[in-house]
Amino acid sequence: MKKYLLLIIVSTISCIAQQKSKSLVWEENFNSDKLNENNWNFELGDGCPAICGWGNNEKQIYTQNNHTVKDGNLIITINKENNNYTSTRITTAGKKEFMYGKMEVRAKIPTGKGIWPAFWMLGSNISKVGWPKCGEIDILEYVGREPSKLYTSLHTQDSHGNTVNTKITEVKNIEDGFHLYAIDWNKDKIEFFVDNQSVYVFSPTVKNDDTWPYNQSFYFIINTAVGGNFGGHAIDDSMFPQQFIIDYIKVYQ
Repeated sequence: MKKYLLLIIVSTISCIAQQKSKSLVWEENFNSDKLNENNWNFELGDGCPAICGWGNNEKQIYTQNNHTVKDGNLIITINKENNNYTSTRITTAGKKEFMYGKMEVRAKIPTGKGIWPAFWMLGSNISKVGWPKCGEIDILEYVGREPSKLYTSLHTQDSHGNTVNTKITEVKNIEDGFHLYAIDWNKDKIEFFVDNQSVYVFSPTVKNDDTWPYNQSFYFIINTAVGGNFGGHAIDDSMFPQQFIIDYIKVYQ
């Protein structure tokens, strides 16, 4: 137990030291009474006709009505209404994009079988090269059918978009309260953290456009999906409504 506590203390001190060496360049504290559309875009509907089911056979429809900004939190409400699952998906594409740095989010996840909240990033060149060539960074992914587990993953052309470069971490209290999810990203590696503890490092030996698309700017995406290939096609309708609550996002460089 003493050894475990020492490791936590050392990891936390190291993380704080790294963070202090960087400057805060952007933060979103959701302190207004509505979403700041100078920072955020809404993505609406079921993905059709371009990517029906948002590429994963997901069941939800994204709307502008499934969120509130209250008491310094963004609250995304996931519900079932008139036989439709509804949720919210927002991005910072074209508004707030970053290359390298410490990106962190403090959030409380929704739970239940079929729920799939995520905080992630996509390469800003996606409209030119497509996915997965643009690269994807999944800072937080949770699927309700697998309690106490967190997915931290990257998608590249080399992996054909499949979840190959990934780590599944058991976080026993992940469903309880707020947790801090982060990456530390530089030209050599991307390191993932949960509550200031390192859980996964991605640093391919050979870096080219197919293995390392992470030498360009990326933008943030916040959403909660329902069902789908990853979220699971078995959905517990009794869980609704659920809430994905985001306290803040910070970027240090």
